[in-house]
Amino acid sequence: MTDAALIGPVAAPDVHVMSFNVRRRTRTLRPGSPDRWDTRKPLVRRLLHAEQPTLLGVQEALADQVDVVEHALGRRYRWIGHGRNAAGTDERCAIFYDAERLELTEWRQRALSATPDTPGSRSFGNLTRRILVSAEFTDTATGARLHAFNTHLDHLSWRSRLASAAMILDLVQRATSAEPDAAIVVTGDFNADVDSAVYRRLTSEGVLRDTWEAAADQLTPQWGTFSNYRRRRPGGSRIDLILVGRGVDVRSAGINAARFEGRAASDHEPVQAVLRRAAGPTA
Repeated sequence: MTDAALIGPVAAPDVHVMSFNVRRRTRTLRPGSPDRWDTRKPLVRRLLHAEQPTLLGVQEALADQVDVVEHALGRRYRWIGHGRNAAGTDERCAIFYDAERLELTEWRQRALSATPDTPGSRSFGNLTRRILVSAEFTDTATGARLHAFNTHLDHLSWRSRLASAAMILDLVQRATSAEPDAAIVVTGDFNADVDSAVYRRLTSEGVLRDTWEAAADQLTPQWGTFSNYRRRRPGGSRIDLILVGRGVDVRSAGINAARFEGRAASDHEPVQAVLRRAAGPTA
């Protein structure tokens, strides 16, 4: 039996983008906890095997969880990103991509800090280290250029989230100036909803747009993206986002609140969007 996909594979010129906090594996859990990785691992595999996004930004993935995602997606896929600590261990904000469709031309990982080139650094008031992974691609089907950014902002410090948002926006503006015709995509768990100063910082200048709001077709109800394994909640907070730059048409978007025999693959719902490079000037 094949699981039904919310979107599934797409053909050029469309690009299917997903952001998915897979929830890091933890050790101290009661036997029946829905958070147990051994229970969730096959569900993550089923969800990703069905969806086959062109580009996937994951958050909270430990090394063995990255392996699970890689195997679920299949042989066409490659990934970039390493752990957020100075040694390159701990959680990853890996970017996975369909290598038959997207050719990687450059990538970089930065600390979200005042010293972004120092691995493991932190300076915005967050106790947990936070990172941003960026990548540049050429679409082999269309020749179009794509810049992707993937992140996971701090869960405790609003000052850190706001400073990180400002840093991300600055990098997006630089990328847009350097390559105006490239599509920009930002995926992440922002730990801040759409009423927050963080969301306004990212979207108020019009450099980035929220794909859920911009979509020509919303495929699902507006589920809250952090369920914590509870029942799906329409109208809940959206803290997991896909943002896009100018000149990108958002054909559809959805919040994938799939349940497998009543069980969720993660405490976060994946968010997805189908994008297409707009014709004509981007200014």
